[in-house]
Amino acid sequence: MKLGLNLGYWQRHADDATEVVQTAERLGYDSVWTAEAYGSDAFTPLAWYGARTRRIKLGTSVAQLSARTPVATAMTAMTLDHLTGGRLLLGVGASGPQVVEGWYGQPFPRPLARTREYVEIMRKVWRREEPVTNEGPHYPLPLPGGLGKPLKLITHPLRPDIPVYIGAEGPKNVAMAAEIAQGWLPLFTFPSKISELYGDFPEGFDVAAMVMVAITDDVRSALDGVKMMLSLYIGGMGAKSRNFHADIVGRMGYAEAASRIQALYLAGRRQEAFDAIPDELADGISLVGPPGRIKERLQLWRDSPVTNLLVMGPRDERSLTTVRDLVLG
Repeated sequence: MKLGLNLGYWQRHADDATEVVQTAERLGYDSVWTAEAYGSDAFTPLAWYGARTRRIKLGTSVAQLSARTPVATAMTAMTLDHLTGGRLLLGVGASGPQVVEGWYGQPFPRPLARTREYVEIMRKVWRREEPVTNEGPHYPLPLPGGLGKPLKLITHPLRPDIPVYIGAEGPKNVAMAAEIAQGWLPLFTFPSKISELYGDFPEGFDVAAMVMVAITDDVRSALDGVKMMLSLYIGGMGAKSRNFHADIVGRMGYAEAASRIQALYLAGRRQEAFDAIPDELADGISLVGPPGRIKERLQLWRDSPVTNLLVMGPRDERSLTTVRDLVLG
């Protein structure tokens, strides 16, 4: 199992994690990942960290499709991959209608078809086999009826096959990721239920699961931290009629709880929403507690299809070292 560090996106204040990334590289972490929602973008921090490291891979988890056209993402990825010596892992995802329609002012039709088309165009750009055209309905190239002509990327990519990961939660989206991408970036992972929910994955496919980690003797407090995050995502990170995070929790076997959590959260009853989250759900998707407890629970992840553990939470050298020893030791 590979080990990565997921930094997420900036919260209220800017977050230059250069020292953390350099420590992770020195300790042997395979990758570091950044994200975006409607604050900091995913690529700029990676360029910053890439200039200050030499080996650690640099991943986006995830870059939102609606933030950039396919060719803009392909150009950015090619540029960053060149400047960092071929270290980019490009994670992309459709996000959700609240962000896409509310922040980017774009419609949210057919996320699976759009993702497939998006990835196909990026690969055409990187391969430089011919001027790029696309007859798909979502990103037609050239624009029909205009003066545009098919173009080919000026710069030769360092790698014409930059690894693509897809952030996905629905079964059909995960199946598509296994078909067209090099990896899958699940946000919530109940390791013992992955095979039941999604079946088998191709050999060499990277299941890079994000997992909250807290090394502490206070298991109760650590679980409450996970529950706080879950209450936000299940309750507030999505529309009432379309919340992908609530849906995945439902498929894990907590449909009744997810419905209650969302209803309470949207009614402004945040504490009750928090209280409605089952401890076993919070514990199942995280690794919290003293080292011995985490080591024991890691076996569930080792026995699952997960091939890459992207830990969220640890920032100090002692915690990063402990996690490294537990996962890679």
